[in-house]
Amino acid sequence: MPDLGGPKRTAGADASPEHVRAVFRRLEEDVRRAEAAVADLVRAQPPDEGPVRVETVNGAAAQARRILELETGARHTFQAFLTGLNRVTPVPKTLDSPTDGSPDDGARPSAPPEVTYQLLVDRDFLAEPAAVAALEERVRRGEQVRVVDSPLLKLAVADGETAMFQFSPERAVLMRLPLTALVTSLFATAWRHSRPYLREVAELSPVDRQILQLMLSGLTDAATAKQLGTSPRTVQRRLRALMDLASVTSRLQLGWYAMRNNWI
Repeated sequence: MPDLGGPKRTAGADASPEHVRAVFRRLEEDVRRAEAAVADLVRAQPPDEGPVRVETVNGAAAQARRILELETGARHTFQAFLTGLNRVTPVPKTLDSPTDGSPDDGARPSAPPEVTYQLLVDRDFLAEPAAVAALEERVRRGEQVRVVDSPLLKLAVADGETAMFQFSPERAVLMRLPLTALVTSLFATAWRHSRPYLREVAELSPVDRQILQLMLSGLTDAATAKQLGTSPRTVQRRLRALMDLASVTSRLQLGWYAMRNNWI
């Protein structure tokens, strides 16, 4: 099993841009090692020997159904990596919270209200249509949302006991204890090195915080404008105003200032 502990922060640790990039490169390597380790587990599982710990889930419809079962069946925590790649459902549907309606009426059954949601998204997810609006709704509901710059795999974990790990739009695996220790460790590492999505900052408007978040995730001005329903010129103008507020002369400096001063 790979070491998924990742680099840990210590008092006085280097917080330079080079250090931050190194952390995210390490995280990306951890993700790839985890993917390979899970594939090995699937191949190595002896047939008809003891309780089944790994189950293959084939087809997008079956995966969507299993994700819904994980979410609505969670008792304490629901954790997920969300990426625009290899999705089995459109972004708005993926992020729709369950309702209290009857399943017979086509409504999704409700998860217990005490369940804590932790959602980690990457750049590919933020570039998806309706992603920003969906995340805003999640934040409004009190769910924890964070962002990481490294590409993520598709992963969902319920209560640290059952997890679904996607290899492609057509194939995923469902894992149970004790194998879920692999992915819960991976999730903890990624969460530790992520940044909050739209931190509340008194001097910034919600739109400015959205623009900063998308800029730091690598979206172009045109892609950011499309997400926010505005024009690239407006995005550029607001970024220029933020640079003036931070007393910096480049977007790189603006990003560094924003991270150092808890703007995001």
